[in-house]
Amino acid sequence: MKPGPGQAIFTAECSHSFHFQCITSNVKHGNQICPVCRAKWKEIPFQSSTSDLPNGRYRINPADWPGDDAWMTVVRGIPSPRLDSTRQISSLFHASEPGTFDDDEVLDQQHETTEENVLAKDSTKKNSIGAIEVKMYPEVSAVPKATCHNNFAILIHLKAPHTSGGQNARNQTIFPSTTQNSRAPVDLVTVLDVSGSMAGTKLALLKRAMGFVIQHLGPSDRLSIIAFSSTARRLFPLRQMTETGRQEALQAVNSLTSNGGTNIAEGLRKGAKVIVDRKWKNPVGSIILLSDGQDTYTFTSPNGAHFRADYKSLLPISIDHNGGAGHRIPVHTFGFGADHDAASMHSISEISGGTFSFIEAEGVIQDAFAQCIGGLLSVVVQEASVKVECAHSNLLINSVKAGSYRTSMMADAKTGFIDVGDLYAEEERDFLVTVNVPVDESCDEMSLLKVRCIYRDAISKEMVSLEEADEVKILRPTIIGQPVVSMEVDRQRSRLRVAEAMAEARAAAERRDLTSAVSLLESCRRALSETICARAGDRLCVALCAELKEMQERMANRRVYESSGRAYVLSGLSSHSWQRATARGDSTNSTSLVQAYQTPTMTDMVTRSQTMFFGNPPQRKLRQAQSFPGRPKPR
Repeated sequence: MKPGPGQAIFTAECSHSFHFQCITSNVKHGNQICPVCRAKWKEIPFQSSTSDLPNGRYRINPADWPGDDAWMTVVRGIPSPRLDSTRQISSLFHASEPGTFDDDEVLDQQHETTEENVLAKDSTKKNSIGAIEVKMYPEVSAVPKATCHNNFAILIHLKAPHTSGGQNARNQTIFPSTTQNSRAPVDLVTVLDVSGSMAGTKLALLKRAMGFVIQHLGPSDRLSIIAFSSTARRLFPLRQMTETGRQEALQAVNSLTSNGGTNIAEGLRKGAKVIVDRKWKNPVGSIILLSDGQDTYTFTSPNGAHFRADYKSLLPISIDHNGGAGHRIPVHTFGFGADHDAASMHSISEISGGTFSFIEAEGVIQDAFAQCIGGLLSVVVQEASVKVECAHSNLLINSVKAGSYRTSMMADAKTGFIDVGDLYAEEERDFLVTVNVPVDESCDEMSLLKVRCIYRDAISKEMVSLEEADEVKILRPTIIGQPVVSMEVDRQRSRLRVAEAMAEARAAAERRDLTSAVSLLESCRRALSETICARAGDRLCVALCAELKEMQERMANRRVYESSGRAYVLSGLSSHSWQRATARGDSTNSTSLVQAYQTPTMTDMVTRSQTMFFGNPPQRKLRQAQSFPGRPKPR
């Protein structure tokens, strides 16, 4: 207890402070959980009657009655004071770091007996997911016998199955404690910027967002927390999110304080080290990296001049998406505010196979994290690979357009491969393959491509190969009428055209030629409006037009581009290249047109984030970039 200007203030053991009168009205009903960080209190505020204590004095009682474990409405809190340097938080967080991070918590299933393994295998077979859905669409259904068709497009469409709980993910509520058998458990490492510019509201919102993540991880999931400013430190080892693990993780998050400069490279190195050094491995692994500023240490020379960052060298081969064999660990990066280094954050995510999200408004950080973990907690397919083979002796593959997914081609150009990797529940992928259709008078029907898919079932952990190869065919009549172009193929051509225009516009903007950048986007938007799918009112095409218009506005002048345009464009490029939802500006709402790649589990998690504290989900609209306080000088 300490005196305040007219009101008593209660500071809990977790360091959060509240008006005494406000907090006692909550705890008197049995609540013993901090409304901000959800740490369980051992001591709680108690207001004694005036006959018990003189002058309306207050008493702090032990928390010895049952607590309400639900999230509570946020009460009016007073900004937490800085912890005294001598204050003990927990020996766990102050212990010296080991040289090797091989102290991760043991995974129970990796210590089962042989008999238990057999029983577990039988159980996982029952819980295994359904097959990936594979569809193919030719550009047109028929080509005349006497006509050749160069760059004939064939769309390969994949859709991952829903979780194995027996219901479609759209119709079930996701609770981590009840879905452990319907998804693969996760090893998640969060690398968090706690430099001086994160002080105040931003740090408080980061803590709240991390609390949301912790509460939605299941007991088989593991979490580690890295904090970085001028240096980096592992605050929390890789621990299972049991009830005890969650409480200790919340305490670690609550211990965060902001000061110093921004050493992204050191934070990333330490996060990667947790992944590489771990003894045990959950099937899914990922790193979340959040920063609101530029790296003020690694990539600044002694005379203060900046040079191009080589973030690729910071990522071990096992994390580098194109590094060959190894357990790939995507780094999902989050650029916070107007001052972060969007180019570097985007580069880190691209190298590792993760996504880059732009958090423009402070209040959206929890929604952005929710969208990300909504995907990570629904992985049903791993190590997916697609093999494409020419089914006709005279056919050759011209190109395979797969965005950032790695592709390869045999020397004879008759076989190609697409390395798809992990898929979230009900997530979709579209790849466009082009071939030259030759003149052929000998047949009435021509087989073009055979497609095979192989992947690992994330639940049963067994490799699955679709035995029957899907084959796409076209008719070869003597005469045909006006050909009807496939809506599916036209839609994907439009999406790829927009992504290319975005990349070209960004390159022009970086050359400081914003006029050309805006012109490129406008030309693409006009061409898009004339496509078949746009004239049919296709939702994706409408979204693409809106996205191009938004980018033009964010390239209106140099100031706007530097503060928000670059990050908005890069988050869009990341989303399109991986066909995966990213936070864009200050909106993660599934009703937003830019959220074309949101899966049902992502949507559910974002909705939960938006309704947990504030009732109905707010209808957020993209706003101009907000200004954030200037960064302090590094220590």
